[in-house]
Amino acid sequence: MDWQTTADAVPAGIVSEARAQALQGRAPATGAWREGDPVGDRRFVAIGDVPLDSGATLPRAHIAYETWGTPSPRGDNVVLVLHALTGDSHVIGPAGPAHPSAGWWPGVVGPGLAIDTDRYFVVAPNVLGGCQGSTGPASLAPDGVEWGTRFPFLTIRDQVRAQLAFAGAIGIDRIAAVVGGSMGAMHVLEWAIMAPDAVDRIAVLAAPAAATADQVALNSVQIEAIRSDPAFRGGDYYDAPDGEGPTRGLALARRMAMLNYRTATELNARFERSWQSDLDPLGGGGRFAVESYLDFHGNRFTRRFDANSYIVLTEAMNSHDIGRGRGGVGAALAGIRAKSLVLGIDSDRYFSLDGQEEVAAGLAGSVHGERPVLVHSEYGHDAFLIEHAVVGAALRALLDA
Repeated sequence: MDWQTTADAVPAGIVSEARAQALQGRAPATGAWREGDPVGDRRFVAIGDVPLDSGATLPRAHIAYETWGTPSPRGDNVVLVLHALTGDSHVIGPAGPAHPSAGWWPGVVGPGLAIDTDRYFVVAPNVLGGCQGSTGPASLAPDGVEWGTRFPFLTIRDQVRAQLAFAGAIGIDRIAAVVGGSMGAMHVLEWAIMAPDAVDRIAVLAAPAAATADQVALNSVQIEAIRSDPAFRGGDYYDAPDGEGPTRGLALARRMAMLNYRTATELNARFERSWQSDLDPLGGGGRFAVESYLDFHGNRFTRRFDANSYIVLTEAMNSHDIGRGRGGVGAALAGIRAKSLVLGIDSDRYFSLDGQEEVAAGLAGSVHGERPVLVHSEYGHDAFLIEHAVVGAALRALLDA
């Protein structure tokens, strides 16, 4: 998911010179946060060994997280916010030396907003397997060397198992609402099933009950783009000098993903057939503006993300199926007791609306009936990050229920 999108919502066909210059210089081999880097607003908590669905165990894991607001005396005002594929714990706040991008949900989380930090204690962990502080492939394994491709395969359930341990480690035993979009919404559904007595409300934004063959296919070509980069070196690239990491493969995967996250309507209206410079793209050495746009975001992405993490998290999304081992999707949904919000986007070409319709129809505790709240937007899958007014209104209704 293109979580850093707010500025991109402004129609503009050309990537400005200033923005392009911001990416001058060689990209690092990994954009992961590493021990010794500035901490910023992150906090860290050890969660011990994490048992995995594969039968393996991830030893000595830790979770990076951020919080806003104040816990109530009864501990009944916790809202857990779970991020999408390429997000992290930095939900709100400026960019800086410790945080490569500004917060990804500034129109939804904050004082007086839908998730009101004057009212709620908001907690946002970086997912297990991520690259912005939580244990992931760029972290040091017990032997003192980065995990790389030795990092174990994770499922969405494994990641929620780690989040449950994280909640216990910081003293949370009751959650007013678990909120997430895209991959984060997959985690939300598993929270409602795996910890039914701990969760009062859930918000499932733009995600299905199970990944479809089409979604797995879209994800698989992104993974292959990374692995096909000669600089990937089988995942052992962490000692590579700047400019010699698998940035081409990771940037290509990002460009592919952005075509899933946005819509033809938006791209056509925003860029038309304009080109980036005075050079004609029709044999004159120039580039269409839309090509430059994708290049810019692919290159920027390599400076804040890790190629191995991208593979681990994408494969976890492919594992998503709440019905696995539970009698099917319908039975799993029927067992969810939390009050619920399901939100879908009419132009979403990544997680199409029928997935959210299935989830909404199967939840008995819906605050909006048997159909999802529908967002009409030209921005496609990313609309839950951009359309703050309608998303915020839906979240307020859930939190007030």
